[in-house]
Amino acid sequence: MSAHWALFLDVDGCLLEFDEDPDRVRAPASLSAQLAAVSRRLGGALALVSGRGIASVDRVFAPARFPVGGLHGLERRGAATRQAAGPAAVDPVAWAALVAEARARMAAHPRARVEDKGRALALHWRAEPQAEAHAHAFASHALARLPGYRLQPGNCVLELRPAGADKGTAIAAFLEEPPFAGRRPVFAGDDLTDEHGFALVNRRDGISIVVGDRRPTLATHRLADPAAVRQWLEEAA
Repeated sequence: MSAHWALFLDVDGCLLEFDEDPDRVRAPASLSAQLAAVSRRLGGALALVSGRGIASVDRVFAPARFPVGGLHGLERRGAATRQAAGPAAVDPVAWAALVAEARARMAAHPRARVEDKGRALALHWRAEPQAEAHAHAFASHALARLPGYRLQPGNCVLELRPAGADKGTAIAAFLEEPPFAGRRPVFAGDDLTDEHGFALVNRRDGISIVVGDRRPTLATHRLADPAAVRQWLEEAA
């Protein structure tokens, strides 16, 4: 690992294995310590770029805190801990009604999960694959009621989220500010949502790393699984 890199890391499926319930995921203290050590080596140029919101990422790694691009780039907190404002939320009453409807529609699949991210809504079916069709049907129906929103497919998940940002735009914004500016970008991620980040990093003559065996991908390098990512970080730290 070069001291001149700017390192960007996805969380779920990259640093940590997936869980049926994303709220249960917690990073071991050893991983937070590894990330902190790598960050020091890079002069602070390490950020987590995740589909989780910033508050959720902070819960996973508590009490450690890192620069974060959250909600696929809709939220961002830089190295100076200043959080950039995201787009305006949907009317709270209408949003609560939408979340309640999603939970009612998915109730026939008790192991599926509806995750309210505040400005985004994720429908998970990792624990109950037969719920996938219901998730797609509800999301397509709900999208018509959410102007400016888009569907974001992922690994056993489908999200309704505001358009206009992605992991590539989040990485690009980090690269405009210290301590990331002027460094070679390196991004590791596992999911379809990470392809925007891979594309941006490739355009900047960086290094893109897909975690797992997903194909096709724009990534130029590959690590087998989150354990391999953690081993790589341990060696770097």
